[in-house]
Amino acid sequence: MNNSSSYQEASARERLLQLVDAGSFEELIGPAQRVVSPHLGQLNAPVAFDDGVAIGRARLDGMPIFVAAQEGGFMGGAVGEVHGAKLTGLLRRALDERPQAVVLLIESGGVRLHEANAGLIAVAEVMRAVLDARAAGIPVIALVGGANGAFGGMGIVARCTNAVIMSEEARLSMSGPEVIETANGVEEFDSRDRALVWRTTGGKHRYLMGDCQAIVPDAIGAFRAAAIEAIARQSAPELTLQALEQEQAMLTDRIARYGALPDPADIWTEMGMPDAANIAMLDIAPFKAAAAGRRAGGQ
Repeated sequence: MNNSSSYQEASARERLLQLVDAGSFEELIGPAQRVVSPHLGQLNAPVAFDDGVAIGRARLDGMPIFVAAQEGGFMGGAVGEVHGAKLTGLLRRALDERPQAVVLLIESGGVRLHEANAGLIAVAEVMRAVLDARAAGIPVIALVGGANGAFGGMGIVARCTNAVIMSEEARLSMSGPEVIETANGVEEFDSRDRALVWRTTGGKHRYLMGDCQAIVPDAIGAFRAAAIEAIARQSAPELTLQALEQEQAMLTDRIARYGALPDPADIWTEMGMPDAANIAMLDIAPFKAAAAGRRAGGQ
């Protein structure tokens, strides 16, 4: 496998090892230590010796970074007590060691239902740790390109970071399509309409709405290049009240402008996108050219 291989089809460790500089990854709390969930065994559920996430130090284009990669093949990347503690511990350790950035390879359906409150608390701790790292001037970059997307608590974590990088195939949202359909009915959201799902939660829509700062092809090398560029752009990554107020103003304006529109394609038309009905069919390069200057986030 090489850096042109599919990000979506790779495992968490394959993504991580090909993303960072060759031979530079030093894993913390690896599988050999067998730190597993204390809850899953009690339910006769399978465990993983890394609890579904690999964390550690590495270098990215020579820069010292901390990195974490969630494994979507284990419980959809869902967060439990140990899984979340590893992410939180990595971010807190970053405050002491001061890497140039923390890079999170997110693939998760959200909180692990098997662990209930322990998972919810874990995600809350990860959010706080992300914001603490940012407040300390350490940029946190999220990569989203796995088949399970970034949903639930990890969807919120992604939006707490300095920058989100997605592929067209990626999805980012709070609630998954099936959850919305179950709660509000198929009339609200038909989870079987895959085109609608990707129009609503997929990388292109998130890029147009300003929810992600870069969209790349489904290739590990493309994610690597975008991550390097995103870190280089974070010349003033500290978290400020002014930045939060600007983000809130953007979200308020978004609701006012697009809240009554029933389909993302209608939003794209309202943005003035050329040939909005076919925008989802464009390859990444022509898509980005069509999107230039029309994004809701103004970035």
